[in-house]
Amino acid sequence: MALGYSAARNGERRAPRPRKVPMIDDVHKELSSASAKAHDALRRDLAKLRAGRASANLLDGVRVDYYGSSTPLSQMANIAIPEPRLLTVKPWDRSAVKAVEKAIRETDLGLNPQTDGDLIRVPLPPLTEERRREFVKIAKKYGEECKVSVRKARHEAVDLLNEMDKAGEASEDDVERGKKKVEELVAEATKIVEQLVATKEKDIMEV
Repeated sequence: MALGYSAARNGERRAPRPRKVPMIDDVHKELSSASAKAHDALRRDLAKLRAGRASANLLDGVRVDYYGSSTPLSQMANIAIPEPRLLTVKPWDRSAVKAVEKAIRETDLGLNPQTDGDLIRVPLPPLTEERRREFVKIAKKYGEECKVSVRKARHEAVDLLNEMDKAGEASEDDVERGKKKVEELVAEATKIVEQLVATKEKDIMEV
């Protein structure tokens, strides 16, 4: 600081130091962001699979034909869990009750909704052993799809680092360190996928 001040007082101009753009850090941030989005999608998919207990997320994928528009159930009704094996759905528009009941009945969740005035009761029948194992297979499939998304993000990150190396935008050592960090982030993201699927599998198989 003193040197710069002295030079300025003597009328000398110092060339500004070039600002180092943290491009490698940006690559890592993009990879982390892509992995987080893949995890969020996996959580939504797993939430749709029935387990032994009632969950409002079970109906996340239900869409209702509401005045000619395919509308998510969550945007037109209150969903509650008064009992461990019972969901209740109360449409905000009473005229939509029949349409909501029909939409729930036509899902592949094996549900049998029962209307009581403007309230729809959705009891959850016990899952058979066979049905539980089917859901576990689906959960694992969702997990593999998530891993594919993470690997795709990894591939894009490595490509970007290679391009930076060729263009001379980063040193070879920095690029190698960047790739090592990519592998660490991917390993961490993959571990989260496996934990999410394992937790859901335990939830499904719990009697």
